[in-house]
Amino acid sequence: MQDSIIGGDYKTAYDQFYQKHDEAWRMLGAKYKAQHIIDVCKGLTFNKVLEVGAGDGSILKILSDHDFAPEYNAVEISESGVQYIQSRAIKNLKSVQVFDGYKLPFEDDSFDLIILSHVLEHVEHERILLREIKRVAKRCVIEVPRDYKTGVDTRIKHFLAYGHINVYTPTSLRYLLSTEGFVVENDLTSMIEPEVTKFNSYVNQKKAKSVLKDLRIAVEFGIKQVLSKVMGKKVSEQFANAYTVLCNKAEKQPELF
Repeated sequence: MQDSIIGGDYKTAYDQFYQKHDEAWRMLGAKYKAQHIIDVCKGLTFNKVLEVGAGDGSILKILSDHDFAPEYNAVEISESGVQYIQSRAIKNLKSVQVFDGYKLPFEDDSFDLIILSHVLEHVEHERILLREIKRVAKRCVIEVPRDYKTGVDTRIKHFLAYGHINVYTPTSLRYLLSTEGFVVENDLTSMIEPEVTKFNSYVNQKKAKSVLKDLRIAVEFGIKQVLSKVMGKKVSEQFANAYTVLCNKAEKQPELF
């Protein structure tokens, strides 16, 4: 696989991305992403874990602190991301390296679990990466934001500002995975926690704190939580801000025609 499979402008955009680092914001987001991984994998144990698109290592840091597995590995397309991961001194981190975004430098079935958290929405050729993940790991956890809604095409600038070139719903992600020979073993939906909403508003957007706004955020979150539990899976997927799946390999690849 040639390095040129990643578009030049795309690679440049990520090369120095983690030099502009906001530790508090990334660790807050990683706190919940790591918890989703732990929750969707409940009852299972893994010896060797690889995070693909590990960013700055925030998720691996939290998983390591929770003793999720005895060995961690990471690959990342960004040089600045790899440097940041190396600086974290993550417990039981065996390797971290730059990769070309698609070709994983490991043998078949090298890992018990691959983590792909909030990565697929950034990937130019998502099916190529999914096939490589299936080659290298026995299971994988994939989490994507639920970006797709009616009129999403009118908000392209908004999503590109976050690097999101693909948009998903739980249904569309399951379809993609099924057509690539994955079986969804477990899944969960999640909404943005009030803690994250408040941090984004008050710190990132530098807005004044407001008791009324805090109350509105908490009430809205609570109502959606109750409705999701009462109304079932369909409603919970409509309210979701992210969708997490634990997958294993199908015994047989789906056939075309």
